[in-house]
Amino acid sequence: MTTLTHSIKLPPGRPPAIVGGNLLHYRRDALGYLTDNARRYGDVVLVRFGKYLGYQINHPDDVQQVLVKQAHKFHKAIIYKATLSEYLGNGLLISDGDFWRRQRSLAQPAFHYKRVQAYADVMTEYSLQMRESWRAGETRDIAHDMMSLTLFIVAKTLFDTDIRGEQNQIAEALEVLLRSVIEQSQKIIRLPDWVPTPARQRKRWSIDTLHEITMEIIQQRRASGEDKGDLLSMLISAESETGERMTDEQVRDEALTIVLAGHETTANAMTWTFYLLSEHPEVEARLREEVVRVLGDRPPTLADLPQLTYTEQVIKESMRLYPPAWSFARSVIEEVELGGYTIPKYSTVIILPYVIHRDARWFADPERFDPDRFSPAREASLPKYAYLPFGGGPRICIGNAFAMMEAKLILAAIVQRWRLRRASDAPVVPEPLVTLRPKGGMPMRVEAWT
Repeated sequence: MTTLTHSIKLPPGRPPAIVGGNLLHYRRDALGYLTDNARRYGDVVLVRFGKYLGYQINHPDDVQQVLVKQAHKFHKAIIYKATLSEYLGNGLLISDGDFWRRQRSLAQPAFHYKRVQAYADVMTEYSLQMRESWRAGETRDIAHDMMSLTLFIVAKTLFDTDIRGEQNQIAEALEVLLRSVIEQSQKIIRLPDWVPTPARQRKRWSIDTLHEITMEIIQQRRASGEDKGDLLSMLISAESETGERMTDEQVRDEALTIVLAGHETTANAMTWTFYLLSEHPEVEARLREEVVRVLGDRPPTLADLPQLTYTEQVIKESMRLYPPAWSFARSVIEEVELGGYTIPKYSTVIILPYVIHRDARWFADPERFDPDRFSPAREASLPKYAYLPFGGGPRICIGNAFAMMEAKLILAAIVQRWRLRRASDAPVVPEPLVTLRPKGGMPMRVEAWT
């Protein structure tokens, strides 16, 4: 964010409250406030959080300017760095410049297409284990189950580690992380860092827990001297052009970043998908017809994925309506023009996939769940950057191919055996934390196909 020191033309925006600007509107209903901004004020909207100004960008052309054409004029938002750096150090999610480029190049080989393909068997194996543990008629919190499943998968595929004994501790620490980041970023008045509030004590516990578990895995791998060809081995053995290797702390930062980004987003994508399928049985029936036709009774494999075209469309449409990475922001490091407005240096630009994905200019009847939007012909007609569940440009999600393969294999494996139905009539409320998740989880009843 920035405070203006010279007169420039400001875009429209909701009038601010006396205290906090628009922060109270945001805290009351972030998704409603930001969606209303776009519909009421247009493609560039001024948002005021306290004394700071930000610019909400709602047009795909301007998003492309930020992420691609003028990406060199932007860094990751300062607020994200301030709130996440305690947990993730200077990992890929928040680093910039030459350091980010070096770290990205070191991690990228683990996500090359052929290597990602090798992870398919693990993804299917863990999905089948979860599927077989369920029983017809029981009610499960699918949000919790998907978090567990994707955490197991990312730990095994990228770090060759089975974390089932530490699952609950890691999950609780990650939950504290996500909530503390949002709470810290939305406070109007902040107490000094030395005040030992209960929230800060929980945050300290979560940081220590995540760091200790990750460092133990790293040190065990270093001590073994074994190169398993996974992401962890690549990070440990990688050398810069000057022959430098990452310290344990740098490896830890990247490992934690990948764990957070690699399981939370996919888990939420799957949870929202099962919710939408339960609300749209005609889509679910068509999906299962494809799964049964392609797979029969055998488990899904990598070779099946090209034939599971409707399965992919279902996942893409789910991520349109409920993008796990529902928002992200950039700090302006060089003055730039967007949508006819001059955006000054040190400003914050806010990009909202959740809002853009529900814009009727790009998606007719945008609130409707319609996987056929992503048939090849219709998807090709979309404007660039009208659909960006993985971001875009140089900083596009490093694990996008990994995530899509994982989502298709999980969905096919579960739909092959079970259908899920909501166990409550209570409204489902999206909770916009670091990722977009259903508030209070997603209790669903497990039913066998008849």
